[in-house]
Amino acid sequence: MDRYDPPLDDIRRALRAAGLHDVVEAGVDADTVDELLAEFGRVAADVIAPTDRVGDVQGSRLDPATGTVVVPDGFDRAYAAYVDGGWAGLTAPVEHGGGGLPKLVGVAVQEMLTSANMALSLNPMLTHGAVELLSARGDERQKRLYLEKLVSGRWAGTMVLTEPDAGSDVGALRTRAERDTHGDWRVNGTKIFITWGEHELTDNIVHLVLARTPGAPPGTKGISLFLVPKVLPDTGTGNGVRCVKLEEKLGIHASPTCVMEFDDAVGELVGDEGDGMRNMFVMMNAARLAVGVEGLAVAERAYQQARRYATERRQGRALGAPCGTPSPIVEHPDVRRMLLTMRSSVAAMRHVLYATAAWTDTGDRELADLLTPVAKGWSTEVGFQMASVAVQVHGGMGYIEETGVAQRLRDSRIAPIYEGTNGIQAIDLVTRKVPMAGGAVVGRVLAGIEDTVRQLEKVDDAGEADALAGAADTLRRASEWVLARGAEEPADVLAGATAYLELTGIVVGGWLLARAALGDEDSMGLWRFYATETLPRAAGLLTPVTAGAARLTAAL
Repeated sequence: MDRYDPPLDDIRRALRAAGLHDVVEAGVDADTVDELLAEFGRVAADVIAPTDRVGDVQGSRLDPATGTVVVPDGFDRAYAAYVDGGWAGLTAPVEHGGGGLPKLVGVAVQEMLTSANMALSLNPMLTHGAVELLSARGDERQKRLYLEKLVSGRWAGTMVLTEPDAGSDVGALRTRAERDTHGDWRVNGTKIFITWGEHELTDNIVHLVLARTPGAPPGTKGISLFLVPKVLPDTGTGNGVRCVKLEEKLGIHASPTCVMEFDDAVGELVGDEGDGMRNMFVMMNAARLAVGVEGLAVAERAYQQARRYATERRQGRALGAPCGTPSPIVEHPDVRRMLLTMRSSVAAMRHVLYATAAWTDTGDRELADLLTPVAKGWSTEVGFQMASVAVQVHGGMGYIEETGVAQRLRDSRIAPIYEGTNGIQAIDLVTRKVPMAGGAVVGRVLAGIEDTVRQLEKVDDAGEADALAGAADTLRRASEWVLARGAEEPADVLAGATAYLELTGIVVGGWLLARAALGDEDSMGLWRFYATETLPRAAGLLTPVTAGAARLTAAL
């Protein structure tokens, strides 16, 4: 059975580099955080991770007669351990029964949970988003009735947006909400791709549903947000909500992806009519950072599998090895290159995601907003790439399901798609985030990189400081072009948006990895490898960023 070893030392390094001491509250010090992480690491490794392979093989199953979803063996015990340990509410507001710890600590816990079992982790991920949404936009009754149960994990939350003809174009949705003769809202419609839309791990499921009200204008301005519980809390009776189908998917087999039917379901308006998208973005932004963590978490698990296999598998004779003695493949240079690519990429992703969470905690919303699409988009792309590298390290056995590494590749493929495709993240980055404050926020990032370059020059004799300086110059030139061209010819900017997001991820990841290495000699080797192997790719991305839209007119 493939095991998971929580990378506690690497996580602690990333927490320190992100500024843990700046975000912890009085009475919670770094030692307390270390103890919390060590204990959850034990739960993740010993209780949750053993269910991962079982979930992939068994999947979740729908009983069409009752609409009940049956989860794989052991999932109930794993989820109960998560809830009973108080982990579900670790970062939630104290006034609603949570632990009040910073988002930065929550991201570290989420990484371990997702590495242990990505499919199961999607359930609390969405519940956390529901807690953030209702904390920010719910009325006092909704907070009183729902938040404590959601915070504890005894109830679960879902995000209900997508319809057959309304995917990324949410404004095309058709689900309706109308008042009945008693003045209650009744929701009718069919929604698809609803993650953990039905299950029996919790006593209730709180669906947060986008729908149109009578007379609403077309597009996103006509959308409102409704809270639709599976079980009505006032009466304990079932609501008009039913799962009618489970999708068969490439990966995350244990996570039920539901087609949900709302038939005169009782709902409560959250916020004002017509303000649904603005309200839902509270949940969506939380989910985007969380999905970025999935890229990191799957890559970490895949790296562990590949490293173990490479130390055990003997094939060929490494340079300098005795004749007639097969060597562990980890001794072959190209295998070592792949493993170091994985480990340095995991470290860079971890620093980007943790820093984004820390900036959210400290209230530096501009930096957090700038990097959220990068944290989601770049991390999920790299996570999938690293899962593929892990298969390659295994050779032919990586293509065999028995080893378990193929599951990483299958599970990770969804992350670049959901919670806003990575193309949408790239569009958001170049059209909304880069122009913030006239480009001053990007300027702050570039200034931070320049400061790190100066510090590297004092300790660096191998040219890595020059590599970071050159990559930063590429990002500066690309950013200046995006700012100038966006006003003149936005199609040109959109054509290079994905390349710009990748460029930003590579450079910011390298910067934060270098910054961490300056205070931690154990990280210096990884930084130097990244500076040699990955950072030079930044220069090649300037051309697709600035090539314009004309190249897209070629025949398909």
